[in-house]
Amino acid sequence: MPLILTPRLVLRRWREADIAPISAISSDPEVMRWIGDGSVHDGVEQTRSTVAGWEHGWETEGFGLFAVEVRATGELAGFTGLAVPHYLPEVLPAVEIGWRLGRSFWGQGLATEAARAALDFGFTDRGLQRIVSIAQVGNDASERIMNKLGMCVERATLDPYCGRAIRVHALNAPAAPAAPTTADRSP
Repeated sequence: MPLILTPRLVLRRWREADIAPISAISSDPEVMRWIGDGSVHDGVEQTRSTVAGWEHGWETEGFGLFAVEVRATGELAGFTGLAVPHYLPEVLPAVEIGWRLGRSFWGQGLATEAARAALDFGFTDRGLQRIVSIAQVGNDASERIMNKLGMCVERATLDPYCGRAIRVHALNAPAAPAAPTTADRSP
């Protein structure tokens, strides 16, 4: 069961105690503004079903969305992690990195810190060669995070479910260091 520690965060699998806090995050119109058609999630039962789907991703894909916990307080800040973007068939096969944090956690660099750890997990532990991230046009905060992660815009398109304009960013796995040649070896 993957557990990742960063200087300020714990990235871990989901617990029952996370349902109420992630439900509150996903029912905030400002948080959901740039997700899908902007609709908020409808309560704890919908959230419980959504989290079960995220957990199913871990079982079927070997990766998924991590619960993001603040180390100093134990508070659930939101999520980050990896998923297959089935909703956007034109980019498949692909793995997407995404994040969602509660408003009280915005502007502190936590999403970038968590996403860097999730990218490293995808490239290093899961051997992924390429990871994408998808943002609605106008979601400048998420696109700044993508830029900080080294991702570059690959294409612009429309979200087929809600018709909103989106940009797909991509990042390839870091190249492995080349094996030393005879000329590189010390005598």
